[in-house]
Amino acid sequence: MDLPLDDRLRIGIQTLHRRTEPAEGPWLPAIDELQRQVELVDRCGYDSQWVGDHIAFAIPMLDPFLQLAQAAMVSRRLQLGTAVYLVPLRQPASIAKQVATLDHLTEGRLVFGVGVGGEFAKEFEVCGVPVGERGPRLAESLAVLRKLWTGEPASHSGKFFQFEQVTMQPPPRQAGGPPIWCGGRSDAALKRTARLADGWMSYVVTPDMYRQGLDKIAAAAKQCGRVFDRGFAASHLLFTRVDDTYEKALDAATLSLSTRYAMDFRKAAQRYCALGTPEQVVERIREFHAVGVRHLILDFVGPYEERYDVIERFARDALPLLADLR
Repeated sequence: MDLPLDDRLRIGIQTLHRRTEPAEGPWLPAIDELQRQVELVDRCGYDSQWVGDHIAFAIPMLDPFLQLAQAAMVSRRLQLGTAVYLVPLRQPASIAKQVATLDHLTEGRLVFGVGVGGEFAKEFEVCGVPVGERGPRLAESLAVLRKLWTGEPASHSGKFFQFEQVTMQPPPRQAGGPPIWCGGRSDAALKRTARLADGWMSYVVTPDMYRQGLDKIAAAAKQCGRVFDRGFAASHLLFTRVDDTYEKALDAATLSLSTRYAMDFRKAAQRYCALGTPEQVVERIREFHAVGVRHLILDFVGPYEERYDVIERFARDALPLLADLR
């Protein structure tokens, strides 16, 4: 079975509303910070804007739904999404209401990227959720979301959640709810994507690993009889750094990612990131497109203070080199 992939490459930005390395001076007010970034991403011609999610993380992070609600008021064009929202940390009925509301605020431009997390055990501890339950909780929560998003009386009897004849109004603006893209690299995550999601959202994989992941999703979908009537969204979050040389890009990426994930990220940056001159970065992007990536989410790494410059530089120096794919 071949997954029904789009031909066009869409390119979005994962924006950071936090510092990724020690720096002096206060944050900009959140509303000013957000407005400037969204306006810039829109003006530079990107297709989408994305935000991440953690309850407790190695660096400060804002709530993703609140960020996207503000972004929707700034841009009426950009697709907006979570990359990824850690569903197991929350109660699905509350998620269903918030996402349905956000789908209306974004005028139906929302993509709900979801994942299980698990790298930071403390956020599971503070939410009272056993880390070992995160996969089953995500799967059951997605079933709950789909039921509540119908706008009709819904019932559910599962391991974690039970309710009878509950009607949630209004339903999302997009019929059946916004598309759900599942993250994860394990075989269990790929099978979950094939059964329950509308797309796959990977990160920290090579192009060859990505191709293998799509093959596994296609095989699992065929085995369970899943048909993707509205197509399948093949997405990838790619740590990216455009610089004067590969070495300068690698040094900047290593510093910011090592701080973000509280570990030495240099070898991982060499293997998984798109780094170097615009031509070198575009070559890496083309490798991912060749194995099936159709929605690319660029997470620009490096000094926080350069966040506006790198968004503009990539749009000026790299996007034109990808015009034939877009």
